Amino acid sequence: MASPTTYNILMYSHDTYGLGHLRRTMAIAEHLRQRGVNILILTGSPLAGRYETPEGVDFVRIPGMIKKTNEEYLPLSIKINARHALNIRRNIIVATAKAFQPHLFIVDKAPMGLRREVMPTLKWLKRCMPRTRTILGLRDIMDDAVSTTREWREKGVYEVLDQYYSEIWVYGDQELYDPIAEYAIPESISRKMVFTGYIPRHVPTSQAMARTRREERLSSRDRLVVVTTGGGGDGFPLMDAYLAMLEAGNAPAHRVIFVTGPFMPRPERENVAKRAGRLGARFYHFYRRMETLIGLAEVVVTMGGYNTTCEILCQGKPSLVVPREVPRLEQRIRAEALSARGLLEYLPWDSLSPETLREKLTRLLGAPEPYKAAMAVFPFTGLTVISERLACFRQGLRRAGAEPGGNLSCRKVLPPDPLSKDA
Repeated sequence: MASPTTYNILMYSHDTYGLGHLRRTMAIAEHLRQRGVNILILTGSPLAGRYETPEGVDFVRIPGMIKKTNEEYLPLSIKINARHALNIRRNIIVATAKAFQPHLFIVDKAPMGLRREVMPTLKWLKRCMPRTRTILGLRDIMDDAVSTTREWREKGVYEVLDQYYSEIWVYGDQELYDPIAEYAIPESISRKMVFTGYIPRHVPTSQAMARTRREERLSSRDRLVVVTTGGGGDGFPLMDAYLAMLEAGNAPAHRVIFVTGPFMPRPERENVAKRAGRLGARFYHFYRRMETLIGLAEVVVTMGGYNTTCEILCQGKPSLVVPREVPRLEQRIRAEALSARGLLEYLPWDSLSPETLREKLTRLLGAPEPYKAAMAVFPFTGLTVISERLACFRQGLRRAGAEPGGNLSCRKVLPPDPLSKDA
């Protein structure tokens, strides 16, 4: 049983593509650890060890998988059959839950996990630890309404939300995008939903900013543009167009730092590095303290994933977002909604060119004030609301008794949840 003096939080982040899931999970964990809890993060990200791990937070690394399509995942490093890798992941997840005995289990984005791998754990918690709170954390937008509702119906997601989750935290603003209406969520599920608001990110100190400015050899007069594509797996066209704009030689005067992301294919990454070097621009494939680069930037050019968007808005940085539209429309929908409120500049993917980049960049560098004014009043309530929910849970647990509700009759390990054809 868990110690009566501790409160254990188990967090799951499947991490098959990009960096956003892990960084969102880390932001929540770093905030909640200040409330006297133990936090264990289950993740498949190969980059988990590259970030500073706060005291009170630790990782259980499950074998990484890489997303090839919306339905196809392959082992990232180990050379075994995909089904075998998924069996290993599923067994590690349920074994960790049994050993750690969480009071709170937070699943990021994927209600059933990658290929249903979280289902045995959800079933075991419901059967054997009924006082453990199970939370699904959703970003503000999953995909377009038609695709999401079709996928959720085909895969039985509505039933899982109804039967296995205590609450659903939506990390967004219902006025900007309402998933209850868009995704046809029934009342039995919608009453579990808590709109937390966007999750703020760490704002770097003036000392950290000054140190990074020195490292990057930036003067106080330099106008810096940071071009970043998150994980970078599909970010080369944006980098290529921006480099072509610079190579043409008629862009507004500015300094540039390119951060491709660790998942950009090596030939494309090397292409960006070589061309950036010829132009006197800085290049990184991974930067551990992205918040400091964003803090120094006059403008950020990005594809607009949830995590990067939060970092940009939190620091009040004018930005140009060129969102991907494959395999999901999530980034485009978010960019359109935020652009309509004057919070950023939006450039559709099919309009991306050196000429359109030059036009948008000239506007952002020349007149940033309207964007800054809109961002100054944009609310970031995510961590505050999450803290309030945690305080409520702990208060209820103290009234019910210190343990998370373990059932001594639950000794038998549940069989693995079978993989359905369309899971």
